[in-house]
Amino acid sequence: MAGLASMSQFPLLRALGAAGGTAVSPGFRFADVTSSAGIQFQHNSGAFGGKFLPETLGSGCAFLDYDRDGWQDILLINGMDWPGHKRRRSTLRLYHNNRNGTFTDVTSRAGLDLEMYGMGVAVGDYDNDGFPDILITCVGQNRLFHNTGKGTFTEVTAASGLGKRLSFSTSALWFDYDRDGLLDLFVCNYVKWSPEHDVFCSLDGKHKSYCTPEAYRGETCWLFHNRGNGTFEDVTAASGIFDSSSKSLGVAMLDDSHAGFPDLLVANDTQPNKLYRNQHNGTFKDAAVELGLAFSSEGRARAGMGVDVGDFRNSGHPGIAITNFDNEMTGLYEFSGKTYEDVAAQAGIGLASKNSLGFGCSFLDVNLDGWLDLAVANGHIDETVRNIRGNVGYAQPPQMFLNNGNGNFREVATELGGGFDGPKVGRGLAYADFDRDGDLDLLLTTNNGSAYLYRNDQLGGNRSIRFRLVGTKSNRDAIGAVVHIVSGGLAQSRMVKTGSSYLSQSELPLTFGLEKRDRVDQVVINWPSGRAEEFKNLTPGRCYECIEGKGIAAQDGF
Repeated sequence: MAGLASMSQFPLLRALGAAGGTAVSPGFRFADVTSSAGIQFQHNSGAFGGKFLPETLGSGCAFLDYDRDGWQDILLINGMDWPGHKRRRSTLRLYHNNRNGTFTDVTSRAGLDLEMYGMGVAVGDYDNDGFPDILITCVGQNRLFHNTGKGTFTEVTAASGLGKRLSFSTSALWFDYDRDGLLDLFVCNYVKWSPEHDVFCSLDGKHKSYCTPEAYRGETCWLFHNRGNGTFEDVTAASGIFDSSSKSLGVAMLDDSHAGFPDLLVANDTQPNKLYRNQHNGTFKDAAVELGLAFSSEGRARAGMGVDVGDFRNSGHPGIAITNFDNEMTGLYEFSGKTYEDVAAQAGIGLASKNSLGFGCSFLDVNLDGWLDLAVANGHIDETVRNIRGNVGYAQPPQMFLNNGNGNFREVATELGGGFDGPKVGRGLAYADFDRDGDLDLLLTTNNGSAYLYRNDQLGGNRSIRFRLVGTKSNRDAIGAVVHIVSGGLAQSRMVKTGSSYLSQSELPLTFGLEKRDRVDQVVINWPSGRAEEFKNLTPGRCYECIEGKGIAAQDGF
């Protein structure tokens, strides 16, 4: 079936999208398996008393299958000591999945045992050779590592054309904005900062404190076009992305106009958010103001940190979550026909998040009931915050908002066990089915602290189905593909995407919860190339590999 498909072409998908369900109890528990899984990691912010701005913000994490064995591995990004204040050596960490619930540190073996002040990560197969490559955003020079396919990585920053660019970069993502089958790269930059141009800020006029972003000028994000020969062209200005007023921390991709071309949503700190709508000619136009995403409902720019996009209403149109500073509430945006409306307050997320400072956030169906839930990593930027604001702490509990299927969410972190609700200085957040049991597990990073791996243990017997997409005419990772399913009266949609959350990336395979349903009636895949394919009567409890133009095949288990 050729041509671009949409929800409007499938009346069954559209009509069933409004059907609702009710979640009575969480239906799952978390187990903290960090130690037993062999994850031993300590983030180094480099803090030495100088109160350098980057020390407050890092760092991220990613799930990726770097060796293509079908099991998700873990990458944890790290900072380093500042020049002149060296006390220890710290690097990122790559952990190989041993397929038995444990991981092995293969950082050195993989050629990644390198020092850098890392912030975020974006994973994508930019040369379509079947192996995922890694972009690490940094304070200073970002780093691109090409996957050799032999369990090792080679740094290609200079050779790729990404070298000789110094900035304070944060989140990033790979996406094919011109649909030529090659992944392009978008990088968020925060503010113009360097150790040499650090500003003295103080709460009492005597002692140095961390500055707010207002103390620094903004910095434009970057867009790099993939030339197809291993190099990239800087098209930031030509594409309409250039904006030196932004202070960008998070980015997510979406197809806001259902045109098959990926758009970008950028969360900015104390500056208006951006919705870069793809014009289908290599350029973008910011539509955030007209769509109601630039400012709060009171008309103010909030301190946006993390962002994710997901069809949490099962309406066929993406919804949006943006985490903000404390006292600003997490934003939850629902499409109302022409614009987006922040429904966080009435949905049960606004008040519950008011005293938290949110960073990483992810839509995921954590209890497999067919409705996307929302996980949020919280933590303040200043360890003295309680002296300033008595009801807000530095370490803050993460939150898990369960979707009741009727537009309302319920915060259930205290019911999940595993110490999940313990206060943490949370930053990065990503999900994957690392143990291949059909549900989604969580990875959370903390600033200047440990990482946490939470295994999801289902209690209610809910079922799921998973899809791994492989592009042929589209980019090999199928990033930008949208999968629609209908099962027993419930319609859902998911996009294959990189980026999202904060400085982090979740796995690329898609997971759909089915509650107790025993069949998936219809599956429609909209590929980035414009091709659409339809499949019927699939069986839950397994993962299907979908190769563009070559059909679908069930794998053994998940």
